[in-house]
Amino acid sequence: MSITAIIILALGLSMDSFAVSLTSGVALSQFKISNVLRIAFYLALFQAVMPLIGWVLGVGFIEYISTIDHWVAFALLVMLGGKMIYETLFEKEEEGDKSFNPTKTATLIQMGIATSIDALAVGVSFAFLNINLHKATAIIFAVTFLMSILGCNIGKYFGTRWHKPSMIAGGIILISIGTKILLEHTILG
Repeated sequence: MSITAIIILALGLSMDSFAVSLTSGVALSQFKISNVLRIAFYLALFQAVMPLIGWVLGVGFIEYISTIDHWVAFALLVMLGGKMIYETLFEKEEEGDKSFNPTKTATLIQMGIATSIDALAVGVSFAFLNINLHKATAIIFAVTFLMSILGCNIGKYFGTRWHKPSMIAGGIILISIGTKILLEHTILG
């Protein structure tokens, strides 16, 4: 697999992380570079590690995971999106306090898992290809990291201007991504 093909693959894999980063940029109560880098690092780490796990586990195990992976991603994204919408609409917000915090470790892990499950299947395909796994993993990490930073910054732009509608839209985006994943694996798959 050529470097160009790996970069294109990495861009495709990073799109869910990009969308989640948009939402995170909207939700950040303190838009600091350290927060953006933390979000980007977690999302990129999961995108890079999942193909490794898929490669190691091989085809036998993916048969069992593939029956539920889309449900796990759907549940995590609907929970996160629903929480964002609920907190935006129904919880009183103290000045400067935003309840949904995308920099919490538990939230980052949920977002990382939910956006990278498809990369697990990619890793299984890597086992059958003549591919430099280290190079592919590094490229996937780098592309997702950069796309996540971009997403956070775009999200901040909209979030500071239209906070409440942006938070609701962000929640809807997360739920939509989860629904898309579920539909792709059940009805459309």
